[in-house]
Amino acid sequence: MLISAKERVQQDVIQELLGYSIFPDPERLKAVTDDYAQNSDHELYAYEEEGAILGLVGFTLSPERVLTLLHLAVRPDMRGQGYGRGQILELIELKKPSRIVAETDEDAVDFYRNIGFAVVGLGEKYPGVERFRCEYEVELDDEVGETEEI
Repeated sequence: MLISAKERVQQDVIQELLGYSIFPDPERLKAVTDDYAQNSDHELYAYEEEGAILGLVGFTLSPERVLTLLHLAVRPDMRGQGYGRGQILELIELKKPSRIVAETDEDAVDFYRNIGFAVVGLGEKYPGVERFRCEYEVELDDEVGETEEI
């Protein structure tokens, strides 16, 4: 279940998960933490199961209902079990976006591709680091009010 984590952004478990989704640099982690603490447009949720925080998702949602994923992380020992996909599905239910977009690197691009995102290479945005834009068009089923399966 997703729970708001914005007010808990300084907690160790949240900091650890944020660290997994950014270049591991203490200054960068502080900047990202400050963004969540100070920017009202940045939303942050933790994925909690049986009292344990297993994942984290940070995003913005535009007035046009475009949800931009800023950070998505799952504890290393819990990866490959559907928690990343689960966080995205819960976000769709919670925020009702029309589209989801993310920018990622080669390490995570297959995750997005495997759950139905369209992927476009952006080339090397940083020296030696290829980046990818991932997009998912959310389609709501009018009869049952549920999203198409990711």
